[in-house]
Amino acid sequence: MEPKLTADFRVKALIRRVQQVGAVAMVVHRGDATAGSVLVKHNRFAAGCRVLSQTRDPAGALAWFAATGTATVDEAAADAYIERQLRFDRDLWVIEVEDPRGTWSPDEAMV
Repeated sequence: MEPKLTADFRVKALIRRVQQVGAVAMVVHRGDATAGSVLVKHNRFAAGCRVLSQTRDPAGALAWFAATGTATVDEAAADAYIERQLRFDRDLWVIEVEDPRGTWSPDEAMV
């Protein structure tokens, strides 16, 4: 099992990886610095959005879950999903990745 990193460290690393492929990432909502969960709104603009939720796989490694399903959704649906999650968990981090060319994908596995 990998060492547990703080949420703010994981978010900073995620933003750096997004920038390395030429996309833009920004913190939309800052959660708990130590243990907050992370949601990513992957905005492909005309191609739609996906909301990814960071989770752990059965072995305990970091992974991503397609929170809004495998197909893309429009931006309003993605934002509505995020707002619902924030009502339940104010410690949640929300990162928006603006990626019209589709160059970014998460480093961790999808589950």
